Amino acid sequence: MSYLEKLNKSQYEAVTAPIGPVRVLAGAGSGKTRVLISRIAWLLETEQSDSFGILAVTFTNKAAFEMRTRLEDTLRFSVRGMWIGTFHSLCHRMLRMHHKEAGLVENFQILDSDDQTRLCRRIIRARNLDEKLYQPKILASFINGHKEEGRRAQHIESYNDAFTHNLIELYKDYQALCDQSGLVDFSEILLRTLEMLRTNPAILKHYQERFKFVLVDEFQDTNSVQYAWLQLMSGKNHNLFVVGDDDQSIYGWRGAKIENILNFDKDFEEVTTVRLEQNYRSTKAILEAANHVIAKNADRLDKRLWTENESEQPIIAYRGTDGYDEARFVVETIKERVKEGYRKSDIAILYRSNAQSRLFEELLLRGQIPYRVYGGLRFFDRAEIKDIMSYLRMVVNPQDDVSLERSMTTPPKGIGQATIETIREYAAQNRVSLWDSMHLLLESQQLSTRAHNVLLAYYEQIIDLSQKVKTMKLDEFFGYAIEVSGLKPHYKKEPLNRGEDRIDNLNELITAAEYFMMSDQIELAFSEELVDVKSLSTYEQLDAFMGQTSLDSSDAQAEADEDSIQLMTLHASKGLEFPIVFLVGMEDGMFPSDAAITEIGRIEEERRLAYVGITRAEKILYMLGAEQRMIYGKTLRMPPSRFLRDVPPHLIQAIGPAVEIRQTLGDYGTNSRNYGGYGSQSVAARTRNTAKLDDNIDGYKIGQFVEHPKFGDGVIQGFEGTGASTRVIVEFSKSGRKVLVLSYANLTIL
Repeated sequence: MSYLEKLNKSQYEAVTAPIGPVRVLAGAGSGKTRVLISRIAWLLETEQSDSFGILAVTFTNKAAFEMRTRLEDTLRFSVRGMWIGTFHSLCHRMLRMHHKEAGLVENFQILDSDDQTRLCRRIIRARNLDEKLYQPKILASFINGHKEEGRRAQHIESYNDAFTHNLIELYKDYQALCDQSGLVDFSEILLRTLEMLRTNPAILKHYQERFKFVLVDEFQDTNSVQYAWLQLMSGKNHNLFVVGDDDQSIYGWRGAKIENILNFDKDFEEVTTVRLEQNYRSTKAILEAANHVIAKNADRLDKRLWTENESEQPIIAYRGTDGYDEARFVVETIKERVKEGYRKSDIAILYRSNAQSRLFEELLLRGQIPYRVYGGLRFFDRAEIKDIMSYLRMVVNPQDDVSLERSMTTPPKGIGQATIETIREYAAQNRVSLWDSMHLLLESQQLSTRAHNVLLAYYEQIIDLSQKVKTMKLDEFFGYAIEVSGLKPHYKKEPLNRGEDRIDNLNELITAAEYFMMSDQIELAFSEELVDVKSLSTYEQLDAFMGQTSLDSSDAQAEADEDSIQLMTLHASKGLEFPIVFLVGMEDGMFPSDAAITEIGRIEEERRLAYVGITRAEKILYMLGAEQRMIYGKTLRMPPSRFLRDVPPHLIQAIGPAVEIRQTLGDYGTNSRNYGGYGSQSVAARTRNTAKLDDNIDGYKIGQFVEHPKFGDGVIQGFEGTGASTRVIVEFSKSGRKVLVLSYANLTIL
């Protein structure tokens, strides 16, 4: 049993724990997979079970494959007879073997999410309900959510609410149609298996006698049905070995029940609990920071990560002037780290919301640094951005047939496929664009009254936008276009926070317009010379913006095997690790979000998310934020994140122009504790000079009053960068703080 010799004391205790219910609290980077594999090997080699008596459950096919491969490497023989798989794959196998008892036809088929949505649309239409109110995705989410809690339609109360009552009736229609057609969705696979075992004692007894030991990975992510299935499968002896970390339970919005791991010792008698606290991944400073952040949570099982990894590297907390400055620092630092010998794939940028990727993508593209958005699309490739861009393209070029069809149908406006086909045919016959075809059909009154009215409303919508672009600033116009498009309420109905993410992306597009307006000189397709953006009309700015973003989007994302920077949300980062991590947007209002701060119960899951993000870092962790940030086109001052303030000051090296400007202006005073160690003493002791606080640059100095042709009067607060790229930080009395390229700023000393 050489594999036992590689275990530390706590791992050994977990692997050789007494038979019965065992809960292993495996902290981040503590070797939980090794423990699971070693436990199975130990059960086999001590002859407490053979391979047919083991049921090992994971959450992903990748994890199941890794477990099987590593187990065979450890045992040096095939474990083909062992059941190792995801909840869905194992339950699917049971349903195939016992389809009659489950009430299914032999060749039942599985519905994917797209097929499920189509089926939901079909039954909504069959009841003649308004699809704007009863959206197929909303119905699918309603059905899946209740199935994951073990509820059939007859188990749900409407409490005299007409909307809920109709959803329940649609759930009944949906299930009847699935049963009639021999279809099961993903949630049905688990619920149908659970019901089959509960109603067929002989089948349940067969599996309980066969599987003497049940082992589960990522137990903190189980939902109600999954846990009930595990309890059944573990039988009377309850030989259930669960491995998980309550501090990494971040999928409550997806149905995961943290209570399953917290209350495990209440659900079973004589539970053995083992804590794996030695971390093999990160440095002491990173782990101490993670411990302090997560310790603020009340509902958790106490454990404290520690490591033998020695390092003098502190956590670097960069406080920039704004979001652009934050992204600029990240990209410049990446260049430095790559020069030091780090691979690009060693580096990850983690953010709370998908919308935050845009600025980093923009600056990485400019710096010709390959990157990949892990588990998602690049900003301008996202559906919601393409949706609103189709409206904006119609303003610039109404002859754009592709944009017309997209804007005409998203969100749904009641323009049916038959009407669209009529427009296409008329366009082909008269050799005109779809826009001209639509215009001619409206003028000639050839359509039905209903089709004419909905088409006219869309036509007037585009005409209105074409007029508004002449009277509004670019960022205001973007905001107006988003509102009149109806995309926000359309997306708001999407389940599982997807709608919130899409709306965040739409709002970030307004911020992108604001940054574009602040550009000094750009190269335009219709000019051979550099042009001052501020000298252009809003229509010309819109045209230039569209051209620039299209060119940026045409640059291919790095291939999966290419050495590239990894961009991802904090949720997507779980289970991954990187030598260098940039944890960005560390401000109250960004992370944690405003919603998490104000809604009861959400802040603890946000804190667990921060813990996950911090513990992704192996060697170097950057925690970054901005003094102010453009949100929804407005510049807001942002307080440092409470998660950053939870980190002890002695662990932090605080740098950045905002930190140093505050230090110079004496802006901390007795409130220094509010900035997580950003007070004057810790900064003076630890800060390296990023902003040139004492320099006299081209006749400009800190504290000097200046005037800008657009932003009015202000005071210089700092400088950053060198040479032609030197930027000046000015606090304007009316426009707030701006960061301008000094050589193009056109400032007048007052």
